Amino acid sequence: MEAVKISTDTLFILLGAIMVLAMHSGFAFLEVGTVRKKNQVNALVKILTDFAVSTIVYFFVGYGIAYGVSFMVGAEQLAQKSGFEVTKFFFLLTFAAAVPAIISGGIAERAKFNPQLVATALIVGLIYPFFEGIAWNDRYGVQPWIESLAGAKFHDFAGSVVVHAVGGWLALAAVMLLGPRIGRYPKDGGVTAQPPSSIPFLALGAWILTVGWFGFNVMSAQTIDKISGLVAVNSLMAMSGGIVAALMIGRNDPGFVHNGPLAGLVAVCAGSDVMHPAGALATGAIAGALFVYMFTLTQNKLKVDDVLGVWPLHGLCGAWGGIACGIFGSKALGGLGGVSLTAQLIGTALGVGVAVIGGFIVYGALKVAVGIRLDREQEFNGSDLSIHKIGATAEHESGW
Repeated sequence: MEAVKISTDTLFILLGAIMVLAMHSGFAFLEVGTVRKKNQVNALVKILTDFAVSTIVYFFVGYGIAYGVSFMVGAEQLAQKSGFEVTKFFFLLTFAAAVPAIISGGIAERAKFNPQLVATALIVGLIYPFFEGIAWNDRYGVQPWIESLAGAKFHDFAGSVVVHAVGGWLALAAVMLLGPRIGRYPKDGGVTAQPPSSIPFLALGAWILTVGWFGFNVMSAQTIDKISGLVAVNSLMAMSGGIVAALMIGRNDPGFVHNGPLAGLVAVCAGSDVMHPAGALATGAIAGALFVYMFTLTQNKLKVDDVLGVWPLHGLCGAWGGIACGIFGSKALGGLGGVSLTAQLIGTALGVGVAVIGGFIVYGALKVAVGIRLDREQEFNGSDLSIHKIGATAEHESGW
């Protein structure tokens, strides 16, 4: 029975890894549908190569920083217990690789390719696993300190803060250092609209992410005996709340509608295992509204050219999710309890701080050392032709 349990756990977490791996195609098509056609190839190539770089650095460096585990042992040892430990690495890698995928959407259409790969290596190898180890493995003494102050540890079941807020705030630093795209904010003080190139591709990306998210959340249990249908239903309710709020506040804009479920799912990750479904619905609805309002504010008023709105979607909704866990996870509001609002505020602020400081250090150093932005002519021609020497359509290449 023990062997069956171990094998079942391995299969369970492997299926979760595969579902979250599939989500990366969602990141790719969400970006493809949002950017202009001259940057679609670059979006696809970035997500794929970022994942490969993430895999390598997380295997050799990042996973050890987060969990104190090294894979530089014999394959016979790695294969013990049905290879559960290396399968767990695969699952957690897909979370780590989501961080550069998030950043990719914010810096789209004007970032250099190779410097971004270097940034990915530094973020997934050092910055992300540092906070991951704090939040999910009680490393560096931070969680005991939070517990002594607040009576509970910082709780983030599936990564509202660890993955999404960290990714979103890292992206904000990169976006600020890059500056806006050419022509986005003319000198007369206006804003030049740059609508999505393909709503069908954008919608496809949103759907892939939404479906895969049920592996992202539910399988964060990591072993079959800890699986909870409550997590699935809470994810469903938050997703629905995000859609309806984005639909209403975004005035039926398809871009907002298809980002609505993502906002809700980002926010519910942290407390999906402790909230009541009604609390998850409220969490998702607030996230959907927050995304629409803050995307509009940052793009049109603050003039922060975050192409896919990854800071409001992941950075702000992720931070809201960390805080919401402490609110709707409490027994007073129908949750299971065991969480503290104070602990959630401290942990969320810590995650944001690590991301902002790390982001400005990594992208600031790269900007000084090698530059992180395409030159004006390259940006005008588009990153597809400037970097990859090919466009997204044969018609464009042949001049038809």
